[in-house]
Amino acid sequence: MKINWGTAIVIAFVCFISFIMYFVISMSINTKYDHDLVVEDYYGQELKFQNDIDKEAHSKTLKTNVSWKKTDQGILINFPKELDFNLITGKVFLYRPSNKQLDFETPISLSNYNLLIPDKRLLDGRWNIKVDWKYNTKSYLYKTEISY
Repeated sequence: MKINWGTAIVIAFVCFISFIMYFVISMSINTKYDHDLVVEDYYGQELKFQNDIDKEAHSKTLKTNVSWKKTDQGILINFPKELDFNLITGKVFLYRPSNKQLDFETPISLSNYNLLIPDKRLLDGRWNIKVDWKYNTKSYLYKTEISY
């Protein structure tokens, strides 16, 4: 059987379309390639973004900002010593970019100027820390990326 150039073009198009459809379908149904948004309520969080900018600006007016250091027990978050730690409230959110099942949030409950995030909750790798805290009526925000 002899194939003319018109039939060869049609066969080439069908093969190309089949090749593309195979990759589109395999990428759509394979959970290995399942990439979610950073947060579930992405657009709602975007509307609150100016509020976060204001909180970060408040943080920069402090003499000393929130800091952290890695210890044997976990991550130790240090709050400013010039403030009364009994009036500090808020939450600490740890976000793992590679796996959202590892994300967790911890309320701020202080008995001194330090808050310990236990080592057993943290895996090695990159983490984003967001400390959203309030002192009296002012809100503050501290964000950083760490490698644990």
